[in-house]
Amino acid sequence: MTQEITRTEHFAPVRQFTVLLSPTRRGARLARLLATAQLGEWGIACEPAAHIVAELAANAAVHGRVPGRDFRLGLTAHRDEVLRIEVTDTRDEQLPVASTPDRLAEGGRGLLIVEALADRWGTVVGPVPHKTV
Repeated sequence: MTQEITRTEHFAPVRQFTVLLSPTRRGARLARLLATAQLGEWGIACEPAAHIVAELAANAAVHGRVPGRDFRLGLTAHRDEVLRIEVTDTRDEQLPVASTPDRLAEGGRGLLIVEALADRWGTVVGPVPHKTV
């Protein structure tokens, strides 16, 4: 009789999480809360990622909003070394640009925060009418 020992791995090489949310303030807040919970479950430090999600989700709710169309939050962890955060909305004609606003402006700094916290960021257009940041 031959016995075989099977080892189980406690980590997945790639972990994914995706959710559709309404393009509202509540949807943006929920995106941050869900991302924080998911990253905590995966054992990944989540504070910088939570700020990035908050900014991208807020942009999707404010600038990418199309009535009746949700935005998508996607998280992908590659071997716990690289975390990819994606927010997809349905306004491909409005591409995000990081720029320095007037010092007295109340808004316009979200992408500067993303730029400061992320190793890199960018935009992918398509399929029409979507864009992913």
